[in-house]
Amino acid sequence: MTIRAVVFDVGECLVDETREYGTWADWLGVPRHAFSAMFGAVIARGLDYRETFQVFRPGFELYEERKKRAEAGQPEWFGEGDLYPDVRPALSKLREAGLWVGIAGNQTVRAGGILRGLELPADFLATSDDWGVSKPDPEFFRRLVEVAPCEAHEILYVGDRLDNDIRPAVEVGLKTALIRRGPWGLIQWEDPEARSVPTMRIHSLEELPGLVEAFNAGGC
Repeated sequence: MTIRAVVFDVGECLVDETREYGTWADWLGVPRHAFSAMFGAVIARGLDYRETFQVFRPGFELYEERKKRAEAGQPEWFGEGDLYPDVRPALSKLREAGLWVGIAGNQTVRAGGILRGLELPADFLATSDDWGVSKPDPEFFRRLVEVAPCEAHEILYVGDRLDNDIRPAVEVGLKTALIRRGPWGLIQWEDPEARSVPTMRIHSLEELPGLVEAFNAGGC
């Protein structure tokens, strides 16, 4: 029951999306606090987060609007300053401990390029656009198992969402860690499944190296 690989979701696991969603509010021409409040309300109701955009602009299509933003010189973007401060230290410690470290999340090709440009301490990086399948489709996690150098039960997937990350990863046989940050992590944290389904629950990525070590030693 050893963990040999740790794979991370991107949004609100590695990247703080506060600024990105703020720019979407600006694009829609609505106050940022109003957009954030509706975003949280949509998540709390168990709806797809994209319903938030429909409230302010019925018929909104995310991919089409991304194209329009790019054409207007406002493409999606994030940088070093948008990474959570525990990202580089945690990934580095896990690799130093001999674990295979991966990054795989629902992201565009452009976002994948940005992530690769950040040169994070990881052995592998892929996005849903690269694979042509998005979470929560279990096929996303099967693709992950195919590229990892170990079996499904030896992979720990770290994410902030029960619906997109934890449940489908468990369905494919992966171990999971739910992190409490970002809108989903905070809203879903007290859900009964959040207590019973994940292998681990963490408040910071800094906890992971020690928890993985303890798990592999039979103490977790």
